[in-house]
Amino acid sequence: MRSGAFVLAAALLCASMLSPAAAATRVQADASGAPVVSMDSQRDIILAVDNPIEPPAMHAGSSLLGYVPPRYYGAGQRASSALSDLKQHYRLHQVAGWPIKALGVYCVVVEPPAGADRDALLKTLANDDRVKLAQPLQDYSLYATVTPDNNHSRYNDPYVDLQRGFVETDAAAAQKLTQGEGVHIAVIDTGADMTHPDLQGRIHDAHDMVDDDDAAFDHDHHGTEVAGVIAADADNHVGIVGIAPKAELSIYKACWYVPAKAGAHCNSFTLAKALAAIIDTDARVINLSLGGPADPLLDKLLAQLLSQGRIVVAALPPDGNLGGFPDNAPGVIVVRVSDSKTAPPGILSAPGNDILTTQPGGGYDFTSGSSMAAAHVSGIVALLLALAPHMDARTVHDLLLHSSKVSKGMLEVNAASAVAALHDVPRLTH
Repeated sequence: MRSGAFVLAAALLCASMLSPAAAATRVQADASGAPVVSMDSQRDIILAVDNPIEPPAMHAGSSLLGYVPPRYYGAGQRASSALSDLKQHYRLHQVAGWPIKALGVYCVVVEPPAGADRDALLKTLANDDRVKLAQPLQDYSLYATVTPDNNHSRYNDPYVDLQRGFVETDAAAAQKLTQGEGVHIAVIDTGADMTHPDLQGRIHDAHDMVDDDDAAFDHDHHGTEVAGVIAADADNHVGIVGIAPKAELSIYKACWYVPAKAGAHCNSFTLAKALAAIIDTDARVINLSLGGPADPLLDKLLAQLLSQGRIVVAALPPDGNLGGFPDNAPGVIVVRVSDSKTAPPGILSAPGNDILTTQPGGGYDFTSGSSMAAAHVSGIVALLLALAPHMDARTVHDLLLHSSKVSKGMLEVNAASAVAALHDVPRLTH
């Protein structure tokens, strides 16, 4: 199911808090023409206030929402009052808002008044007792580039021998023992083609944190590519085979394409909504083929997910430098392309150049980048968890690192040797 209706309702509620002029300028179209609430990372601020869970109203008119179901978690009276006072006092325009139950806060994106210095305003807000968090809205990028197409297999999928990553990691041999059965993977990315013949049986649910537009969701490239590498269906007489073709995917669209710009991007707000949503699920693996600057709100949410035993796989930034989100969090498994430049110790290497994978509209094409390398590792992690469901992130990382093999002169993860290495740690299989 899609949670887009709830997102749209929240967006409409936030839009109603704007002046007519502000609302008109804030709603724009993405690359597919779908309406998106525009946010400015050079100007906007993320603001969070306490939002304790309160009992439902007992009579109409006792809260801003009237009667609400007990499980509903929106902006409570305390949060609504604090935000109203803050917006009036600092002359802020609210662009969007979202409750983050796991942190006990209500989070909003606000626009400072014209002429205000954002850095100075952030310092002032940080010293206001009503404010739990104040930070810049930040942009994040996906790490993949499409490259044109100028080895052995037991599968009937026609393109499997063209899958460089599948062949180099010996995934076919690993899949004799495990195909990722029962492992739930959350993919935070763009949307993905839900109707693709290689993904129809693999995507269990999808959630749109951006625009609630089904057409835009299904036509997004990057999420479709990542999903295909991880879990494209096997032995269906079409296309390719995923690294973990029996794993279950949940797609969280937090990134979107902007007209006349290359690639897709996300921001602190949409990524926070996706991370918060995953906290209430049973997803064991989280694939983040994206990155950007360090971010206090995202770091808090990621830390909570890691503390719950989730295994988070992230792509190394193209410049090879760590220190941003999500690669800066202790416990995150960071992955680079195998033949890229030297990376810091402990970084895993996986195939990421000229990777054949799924494309919107039922197609296939080659793409490159550490986004694809991370997707390969997420798939291998699913293979391991299907056999040893109680493995933690540190054990998984060390197992993948120590079982890596040299392929074409480069050290990279190997699905078959990682699965075989489980025999050296039999306690993990129980």
